Amino acid sequence: KYGREYDLDIYMIVAVSDFNMAAVENKGLNIFNSRYVLARPETATDTDYVGIEAVIGHEYFHNWSGNRVTCRDWFQLSLKEGFTVFRDEQFTADMTSQAVKRIDDVRVLRSHQFAEDAGPMAHPVRPDSYVEINNFYTMTVYNKGAEVVHMLHTLVGEKGFRKGTDLYFSRHDGQAVTTDDFVTAMEDTNQIDLQQFRGWYAQAGTPVVEVTQEYDENNNRFTLHFRQNCPSTPGQSDKKPFHIPMRVGLLDRNGHDLPLNLEGNQERANVDEVLQLTNAEQSFTFTDVAEKPVPSLLRGFSAPVKLKSDLSAEDLAFLMAHDSDEFNRWEAGQQLAIKVIAELIQTQHANKSLTLDTGLSTAFAKTLADEELDKALIAEALSLPDESYISEFQQVIDPVIIHQVRNFLQRALAEEHFGVLKSGYEANHDRGEYLITARAMGQRRLKNLCLSYLMQTGQEDILAQCVAQFESGNNMTDVIAALTALVHSENASSERALSAFYDKWKHDPLVLDKWFAIQASSPLPDTLLRVKQLTAHDDFTLKNPNRVRSLIGTFCMRNPVGFHNVSGEGYIFLADYVLKLDRLNPQIAARLFTPLTHWRRYDEKRQMLMRTELQRILQTQSLSSDVYEIASKSYHTH
Repeated sequence: KYGREYDLDIYMIVAVSDFNMAAVENKGLNIFNSRYVLARPETATDTDYVGIEAVIGHEYFHNWSGNRVTCRDWFQLSLKEGFTVFRDEQFTADMTSQAVKRIDDVRVLRSHQFAEDAGPMAHPVRPDSYVEINNFYTMTVYNKGAEVVHMLHTLVGEKGFRKGTDLYFSRHDGQAVTTDDFVTAMEDTNQIDLQQFRGWYAQAGTPVVEVTQEYDENNNRFTLHFRQNCPSTPGQSDKKPFHIPMRVGLLDRNGHDLPLNLEGNQERANVDEVLQLTNAEQSFTFTDVAEKPVPSLLRGFSAPVKLKSDLSAEDLAFLMAHDSDEFNRWEAGQQLAIKVIAELIQTQHANKSLTLDTGLSTAFAKTLADEELDKALIAEALSLPDESYISEFQQVIDPVIIHQVRNFLQRALAEEHFGVLKSGYEANHDRGEYLITARAMGQRRLKNLCLSYLMQTGQEDILAQCVAQFESGNNMTDVIAALTALVHSENASSERALSAFYDKWKHDPLVLDKWFAIQASSPLPDTLLRVKQLTAHDDFTLKNPNRVRSLIGTFCMRNPVGFHNVSGEGYIFLADYVLKLDRLNPQIAARLFTPLTHWRRYDEKRQMLMRTELQRILQTQSLSSDVYEIASKSYHTH
């Protein structure tokens, strides 16, 4: 892809079980967390296989983007990490599915990096200060840094980007350089001015882009009006406009892409146009538009922004059914679900009965029946937004109501489309040889999504099917999906299944991590009690980072309804373990600490309870610089 030959005769690696990171790219000997090397179908899921391929790819790619061309100083960390994450994302997309990989990347960004941008630890992709550099191996430096590179790729195109990287590697081979040097290589090979674009490296926060549409039927002109702003972040209150590449398309009433004639653009009409937003307010007009179109905005997630548009629920359902951009088909469904969930949350607050939205239900059925779409993409399109992403749209986060509403929607969709979901499960339940191909992984992804919906109905025959899949599955993907569905619902089979799984896999540390994580992620009311009991389990240890992440990390960071119980017990639990871990492994303690840093987003009672634990941590003697930096910024920054 980049014309970069590995410069050593042998690629040497070592896998270690006790490791804070996924891997590290030491020249000549890459070190990997065993989780990202060791796999066989009986022990590793499809997600594990994709993750291993991505991480090994990432460290291998570092040979050029990180080792032969490296960072001048720690502030330039994204020079190597952002670029190499982009390279490993491209690699996974080429090996699996372009659209599904893009969806996975954006979901991670929205669920975690957007929250980082909105919190007290918000920092630019190129930070301007730090107390402890370990704290800046962040989603912003890595994942948002990759999105900045993705925008450069969008602005200069595939060929222009390759020319830019060729110049960058040849010009700086053997040197320690900066993000400016990387951008300059793109400028020099593509005759493009990227001075304003550099703001993405210097300014923190997630820009908000508001879009309104205007159609002049007398003159067949369609105009999109854009307004961008970026909320204040610690130390940065006055933000300059960003250079935002906005990829758009227009659909006619039959769902076909219209040729785009952008006013002032002399090039031939395409069905896809990258608009360059550079001002706080900007408008773009398309001519020769015979009927009012439905705009497809931010195609392929062409910039890491929050988009607010005047698209109606009907428009979103239409895009979900017809958009030629596969990412935007999924995105339309997500935005439609967000609208529906927001209304249901208001209904729940008003103590009124919840009902299933007809438009969402119809779009769900159409997508499920679409035989032309990639199975993995259908599975993604049918997945509701996760609870942490839903919370991004709430002024004050109520994790319990968000969970209740999302759960209601899952169950209502499952009951409404029970027959089709059951058919989808059976049609994709392949009992043959386990294959690690994009097609086979897509089938399993869709089958197991159907199972998770069907289990919401509580029907005995579905429970029996789930138990049968758990007991007879010939691969870990299917076994874990069935075990998760059992443990996350109230039934008599879950304890037997957990016990059987443990007895079979208790000698395999990586599989046992899954056993701990499934229990920690359960939304059932007694999960914190179970997690506390598991910390006393013979196989739990604070000395192994993977085990800590699987139990404590999963509960505190991936189970919002359990962690944010209004009693505050989850906050006390996390603070206790942050303090224990700080003496053993400050880096892991600091990473676990994240959920407490967003205390301002919650109601007054939860704010007070989280703040109390923050204060307790800050008052502890001999606190590491890793934890102190995050705790002090979280407690004091406004």
